[in-house]
Amino acid sequence: MVVNDKLNLTMLCDFYELTMSQGYFANGYADRITYFDLFFRRCPDGGGFAIAAGLEQIVQYIQDLHFSPEDIEYLRGRNMFSEEFLAYLGDFKFTGDIWAVPEGTPVFPKEPIITVRAPAIQAQLIETYLLLCVNHQSLIATKANRVVRAAEGRTVLEFGSRRAQGADAAILGARAAYIGGCHGTACTISDQLFGVKAGGTMAHAWVQMFDSEYEAFKTYVQMYPHNATLLVDTYNTLKSGVPNAIRVFNEVLKPLGITKCGIRLDSGDMAYLTQQARKMLDAAGWTQCQISVSNSLDEYIIRDILRQGAQIDMFGVGERLITARSEPVFGGVYKLVAVESPDGTVIPKIKISENVAKITNPHYKRLYRFFGNDTGKAIADYMTVYDETVDNSRDLEIFDPEATWKTKTVYNFTAKELQVPVFRNGELVYKLPTLDEIREYCRAQVDTLWDEVKRFDNPQTYYVDLSQKLWDIKYNLLKSNGRQ
Repeated sequence: MVVNDKLNLTMLCDFYELTMSQGYFANGYADRITYFDLFFRRCPDGGGFAIAAGLEQIVQYIQDLHFSPEDIEYLRGRNMFSEEFLAYLGDFKFTGDIWAVPEGTPVFPKEPIITVRAPAIQAQLIETYLLLCVNHQSLIATKANRVVRAAEGRTVLEFGSRRAQGADAAILGARAAYIGGCHGTACTISDQLFGVKAGGTMAHAWVQMFDSEYEAFKTYVQMYPHNATLLVDTYNTLKSGVPNAIRVFNEVLKPLGITKCGIRLDSGDMAYLTQQARKMLDAAGWTQCQISVSNSLDEYIIRDILRQGAQIDMFGVGERLITARSEPVFGGVYKLVAVESPDGTVIPKIKISENVAKITNPHYKRLYRFFGNDTGKAIADYMTVYDETVDNSRDLEIFDPEATWKTKTVYNFTAKELQVPVFRNGELVYKLPTLDEIREYCRAQVDTLWDEVKRFDNPQTYYVDLSQKLWDIKYNLLKSNGRQ
């Protein structure tokens, strides 16, 4: 827990999960095995894919699921729950199975990021927390990945703590941004908790505190000669800021033989100012001095100023990253897709809507990704019924998700199952990777996507198809209005 260790996150649930659970309990469904999928319907910012994140916090949550005596007393005070149901909650723990795609995996609409198989009450009560973990961190990881790709190999730092919506958003947002590709954060506690390297130098207040800009710069560089990045836009970037920085570098760093230093701009025309600053620094012999910029950046601004010739080595991206300002909702949902009969038969369930986008893919499923053996690139994703297998040795015809009349033949491919077992019978069976391992995995997996899928504007739609067996089941359920 990040914000308050005294909180029991089991109670971080929508109240209807408790009322439904009592209904299941009273009507004999408490132990009915159910299957739920967690998925999303559209990519943020009109992008071609999203980045899955948040699984580690879900694991910690599942391992600590319980209702305390204080929780039971609170629920008793609502005068809505029977003593029998409250006694059931007093012994509550998770005993089901969970599968998930690893954090850092590129994912696409309507495919299961997480699948839960558990008794009905257990599966229902964990809905809210699973969604908030995946929705928040996947949103920030996806935004960060867009920003990092726009920077074209330049360093990107997450600078948004003070604009985040609360402590958890800042702390876990920095974690998610690191997964998405950011090199570090300004958030110190995220370094302490997760090892997301925190860094920073000065604010305008430091420069204003001294009688002169020159004195402020010199004092700082004398204190931190190996971390000498100076904020040069407090007064006038080109007339005083950069000249004073050069003067201080000459006076303090040059005698020490230190050539590593930097300047930062937080306002103004970044393209023009960085070009002029670069010329001034190079003319003074400070060719290794790095130029960093901040100030309400996002992937589009970064892309545009680089196209205009900006001379920038590092970006500090704040509010538009940590809040995903351009589209601050990921839109993940958690839907029942199957139940088990007493004899173990898996019975598919479907949610039907006049809004086609809200029609679910039924059944307990497997999710595969096809990689071309000749290119290593991801070709398509493929959902099957749980008891199906994919034969890599034969060609496979899949349908365009945008137009069911258009098909694509997949050949010379290797199919990889994306979901991995995380919990089995309530016990953790998944070795959580380190954050650095997740970040590197994310980078490698994004590299398997074609550039057309990674476009910011009008990306090529990636194929996500259903097996013929799964499609037939879905079609028959639609025809029968959801009845078996």
